Amino acid sequence: MNTTAHRTVATEDHTAACADPLGVSAAQDRGALLEEQIAGDPGRFRVLTGDRPTGRLHLGHYFGTLHNRVRLQNLGVEMYVIIADYQVLTDRDVADNLSEHVEDLVLDYLAIGVDPARSTIFTHSAVPALNQLLLPFLSLVSVAELERNPTVKDEIAHSRQSSVSGLMFTYPAHQAADILFCKANLVPVGRDQLPHLELTRTIARRFNDRYGSGSVVLPRPDALLSNAPLLLGTDGGKMGKSRGNAITLAAGADETARLIKGARTDSERHIAYDPAGRPEVSSLLLLAALCQDRTPEEVAAGIGSAGSAALKRTVTEAVNEYLAPIRSRRKAYAADRGHLRAILREGNERANAVADRTLGEVRAAMNSDY
Repeated sequence: MNTTAHRTVATEDHTAACADPLGVSAAQDRGALLEEQIAGDPGRFRVLTGDRPTGRLHLGHYFGTLHNRVRLQNLGVEMYVIIADYQVLTDRDVADNLSEHVEDLVLDYLAIGVDPARSTIFTHSAVPALNQLLLPFLSLVSVAELERNPTVKDEIAHSRQSSVSGLMFTYPAHQAADILFCKANLVPVGRDQLPHLELTRTIARRFNDRYGSGSVVLPRPDALLSNAPLLLGTDGGKMGKSRGNAITLAAGADETARLIKGARTDSERHIAYDPAGRPEVSSLLLLAALCQDRTPEEVAAGIGSAGSAALKRTVTEAVNEYLAPIRSRRKAYAADRGHLRAILREGNERANAVADRTLGEVRAAMNSDY
């Protein structure tokens, strides 16, 4: 390649990187191919996904990630679901009500259809070998790489701590250990999580290059980019567990009606789906549409000029009807807390067996299996 051509290609690459700094376009293209491969041979894939136990899961979680987990599980993909209890401490001084929150996550998982016979549900803190991977992984990344991770920057900006702990900067490497301990080769993520996964891929590549002696010890997992719709909270802001603006899966019908009744809309009487111009109204239309398997435009057409009160009644009916069987199952599972702990014990045992094998392979590659 001549110098001029080389400069042209470099300029084009730089321009593309600036236009799409998170690599979203590439992940979307790769995701379409992955979906075809999953449909053809789901057994070749192993997924790692999970949540931090900081409160009950809500409809944003459900339509964002939970529904997709059940879909992949039912297709035959091997699923590991981590309850990341240690990661609660990354942005909090104290992990309040941790045991209750862990059990609430298990309840939500079971209620939506996660099957512990086909999906391994486990807690981060119960798998010591997983955490031992953190040290060699940290040796493979620089402080600068950890500091410039955009997700870490965002977590620091919204941290509840009076000062940021060292644990915050290890967050990306900790997530790499979560993913690689079970040799997951597929990780469903949102756009904001792509930098974390890219660092996981970097850690796996560097480990293989440094210690693999030509073999692949750790896989480089692919991102399965979520096409999840953006649902706003009832206050028009980002939906969150601690913001008081979310409808949880555990909420009753009356509580759901109260929350939706108080949701922010606008003064226009005619209801139309316009995410850019009318985000709050559009988010409610989208929520009803997801629950009714319709388009937001169809829901809006049915309401017409009846105003926001009719919109809220439509959404309330749609959400309560959709959540009724999930709530019923959740109530039944909640009656036997011992069963929840048994599921965790069994999941922890399976996860430990996998983590021990992976750690053994890592130690052997590093010549430290003495």
